[in-house]
Amino acid sequence: MREIESGDVMDMRDETFANVIDEINARQSQTRLSVVLAILFGIAGFLVGKALGGAAPVLGVMAFLPGMLIGKWLDGYRRVSVLYYDLELDAEAAYGRLVGAFETLTLCAGRWHVAAGGKIQDLTTWKRNAGASMLVDKKPTTLASTLPQVVRSNVTPPSIQVGRQVLYFMPDLVLVKDGNRYGAVGYADLRTQFAPTNFIETGRVPSDAEVIGHTWAHPNKSGGPDRRFKNNRQIPICRYEALRLSSATGLNELLEFSRTNVSQAFCQALSAIAQLHQDSSRQTLSAD
Repeated sequence: MREIESGDVMDMRDETFANVIDEINARQSQTRLSVVLAILFGIAGFLVGKALGGAAPVLGVMAFLPGMLIGKWLDGYRRVSVLYYDLELDAEAAYGRLVGAFETLTLCAGRWHVAAGGKIQDLTTWKRNAGASMLVDKKPTTLASTLPQVVRSNVTPPSIQVGRQVLYFMPDLVLVKDGNRYGAVGYADLRTQFAPTNFIETGRVPSDAEVIGHTWAHPNKSGGPDRRFKNNRQIPICRYEALRLSSATGLNELLEFSRTNVSQAFCQALSAIAQLHQDSSRQTLSAD
């Protein structure tokens, strides 16, 4: 099994958006006042309670919550970046197509992030895995329209959870979140690939999946059931669609959907936005 994993998010850096990413990361590195004030208020409450005699733990706990709330309110200004967009008509239309194509992806009954994969190269493993040619490690993932907590904006972007990272498709860049660190991939640098794929589904078959055939939990070389195994049940083979997102700066993620013909519109919308940005850059250079 080989991991399918992106590189360090700090290496995902487009110089066009360097100032934005630097500001977000700088704000994230600031100390959380919600924690500091909660502790200080708690200590103060404890000391006051102790001075009054016997009520120290109660007052300490009671003071902890106001300190945390006040600190959280202050963090909402100190640790948050504002991204405001005033899109031209063509850019607004292109982004609208991206949002629409993303909504189609969210309607798939099965949506997975693939973390690792590898070819099966021996007969024993092949028999134990229903005759599959590859093993994959994948888990259900989340597709949603949401902003990261550290950003305020007049746009709510499509977002995809890809393992420990989250991709936010803003109008001008793909914001990549990894814990408390952020990187960015420009649309011109984003590469997409999609293709149908057959998957031996040992779990629940998604309601919208196309079943194209069946195999056995333990097949023999000819494809029939191996009679040496008890309860050798038939397993459906489903037709899914794989979508890869990558960049030269280290983005490398693989997604899978339970329906086919759903990724093309999304990839085309991404390409259209990239083309708009490239045309805008050329026009700016010509004007200079």
